[in-house]
Amino acid sequence: MKRLILATRNTHKVTELRAILADAGLGPAAIELVGADAYPEIPDVKETGVTFAENALLKAHALARATGHPAVADDSGLCVDVLGGAPGIFSARWAGRHGDDKANLDLLLAQLADIADEHRGAHFACAAALALPDGTERVVEGRLTGTLRHTPAGTGGFGYDPVLQPDGETRTCAELTPEEKNAISHRGQAFRALAPLVRELLG
Repeated sequence: MKRLILATRNTHKVTELRAILADAGLGPAAIELVGADAYPEIPDVKETGVTFAENALLKAHALARATGHPAVADDSGLCVDVLGGAPGIFSARWAGRHGDDKANLDLLLAQLADIADEHRGAHFACAAALALPDGTERVVEGRLTGTLRHTPAGTGGFGYDPVLQPDGETRTCAELTPEEKNAISHRGQAFRALAPLVRELLG
């Protein structure tokens, strides 16, 4: 059985990727998927890239080199049209401190306070990378487009989910069930696109 490392300590992400791989015919009998928490001695990688793809590759290559196993990593964020694609790679630390979802959301809504509905287009972007210890790499991307609400709605998800209303929806990402969100999400799209590449490279 081949071991595949996912560069995250988030158990929800590991569960999500495990389900996507299983749907692609790469279930537990074929692939042993573990998160980075299986290697607590390996420090987190600094995301010094200037694109989602660069950051995903940095993390995947670092983990593949350190463990000797194939590794998968992703990087994602919110890209707002009128902000020229920002917050982008700075989404998790838009308000200055990494991972403060409320502060990030409050700052973004304040910046867009005077922007009319027709100009509030945005999308979630995700790059997912697969790296092998020998340096082989693959990157795929997913995108979920929508419109930004003026006020947050919903209690599900995280980050900017309460303000992005996907195209064709009347609810925000935070109002969708986890299953509904995974079916259309940028991360779900990217991981599903990555699954056949895992099959191709890992056999």
